[in-house]
Amino acid sequence: RWVISYNGELYNTDELAEDLRHQGFVARGSSDTEVLLEGIARWGIEKTLTRANGMFAFAAWDRSQRRLYLARDRLGIKPLYWAQAGGLFLFASDLGALSSHPSWRPTLNRDAIAAYLRFGYIPAPDTIWREAHKLRPGHFLVYGDGREPRSVPYWSLDEVQSAAQQERWRDPIAAVDALDELLRDAVGRQMVSDVPLGAFLSGGIDSSVVVALMQAQSARSVQTFSIGFNEQGYDEAQHAKAVARHLGTDHHELYIAPGHAVEVLPEVAGLYDEPFSDSSQIPTYLVSELARSRVTVALSGDGGDESFGGYGRYAVGQQLWSRVARVPGWLRGGLSSTMRLLDEPQWDRVGSLLPRSLRPAMLGMRVHRLARRIRSSTATEIYLSQLSQWHQPEQLVIGGREAPTIAADAALERRLPDMLDRMQYIDTLMYLPDDILTKVDRASMGVSLECRVPLLDHRVVEFAWRIPVAWRQRDGTGKWPLRQVLYRYVPRSLVDRPKMGFGVPIDHWLRSELKDWAWSLLSPGALERTGVIHAAPVIAAWNAHQSGEQDLHYRLWTILMLQDWLGRQSGYSA
Repeated sequence: RWVISYNGELYNTDELAEDLRHQGFVARGSSDTEVLLEGIARWGIEKTLTRANGMFAFAAWDRSQRRLYLARDRLGIKPLYWAQAGGLFLFASDLGALSSHPSWRPTLNRDAIAAYLRFGYIPAPDTIWREAHKLRPGHFLVYGDGREPRSVPYWSLDEVQSAAQQERWRDPIAAVDALDELLRDAVGRQMVSDVPLGAFLSGGIDSSVVVALMQAQSARSVQTFSIGFNEQGYDEAQHAKAVARHLGTDHHELYIAPGHAVEVLPEVAGLYDEPFSDSSQIPTYLVSELARSRVTVALSGDGGDESFGGYGRYAVGQQLWSRVARVPGWLRGGLSSTMRLLDEPQWDRVGSLLPRSLRPAMLGMRVHRLARRIRSSTATEIYLSQLSQWHQPEQLVIGGREAPTIAADAALERRLPDMLDRMQYIDTLMYLPDDILTKVDRASMGVSLECRVPLLDHRVVEFAWRIPVAWRQRDGTGKWPLRQVLYRYVPRSLVDRPKMGFGVPIDHWLRSELKDWAWSLLSPGALERTGVIHAAPVIAAWNAHQSGEQDLHYRLWTILMLQDWLGRQSGYSA
């Protein structure tokens, strides 16, 4: 009756198989695909999904009912796309695969491009094509019966958050003990592999927790991998090496010269089926390539920031809003308008009149950024401003109107009164699946490496929401519970430092090694040929960045990745 096409991994296959055996199931092999399909046949789609623990995307066809089901894991670790074209229903785990069908004649989604210019990625359910859609994480889609496709949630962060309010932890020590035990189980389950296995290690909190718990459960040294850059402020390799030495892992590192990063850039950009401008796509690809030279599966520390409140922008956003909210609205509007009477270059010229010792760097950009945030009427607007690369993307896209997202949803203020909860909620539903997990999946799959993310075991995410806000951010730092677990395995001195992120010195490279390549894509002629972006604001940003007066590499990188992507496309309607 049932046929399945499946991509992913279940981490509770044994438990599911045992439950099925009690109902007469006799396995023909040891595949999690067989167990998943048997679960669907006996329990139905929704019940099977709620019982499954893993990362997956699948299509299941019910031959007797002539009904198709698509499903994606709770957090969106694995991608899944669908489209309707020429009277056909198409689906794939790779958006580019749709182009192999002769009926595929897509239309460029300029509204999605506007959203991309704000966030650096295209938020679900939209894609770069009007005819194609992302299946949202934690959803399954039903198609058949002559009806339109309908998407149904089987796991909801709203429900998780609501339930967590009734089940808050009251004893911080007990919570840390329970988290330690849960993380051990999550990591242990994802270490099961019949091929060589290792882990990414940056030396930060999240990857160090994962590696520490791997090593605690392994009889041999875990293979760990990190990369470094010679540019000051971007190199975490030394911290990773110190953690690896303490834990006793078999550590491998690679230092990346600017020339090497430039060489792999076309290959990295080509991995993405739609525009994507998180520049850490480069180091993620390079560390995946390094890991693949020795292992087939790697564990990653992604997901800790979203669940445990670790991003630096969370504290910054809260501080900003606490100050802005003290100023009456009418006064905020007047101040903001006054500050924007001069454009950014004019403010820079004002700053240049000050003595060198008092001259602030990038004054114009700072003044205009502050002006935008001052005029925010809600904390959610403040956070949207923090997330934005281009703040008025509709003014750049020819014929584009930015699609609404939950990041601008005023109703969030009522549903989630605490600002930290709101920021984590937005990031878990948008930034995590559409940026972080997209980046990791494309980079790792591009070198045939399977990447697993134990901090996104849904039980860990649900546990994290039960932790009171005051504990997530404690003693001036985020991820307090996760840190307490890590301190049981690694000394504080090795991991307590400001969060660096997995960045690359794009700002410098755009003025040096990448300058000629970038201008070939950003020149007025290049922008006119692709016909999507108004040239004037891009050229202004380019000139300001090249002068050194402003660091606008984030904005420029979004346009560069869009232009590069457009240059690789054919057979579409603009």
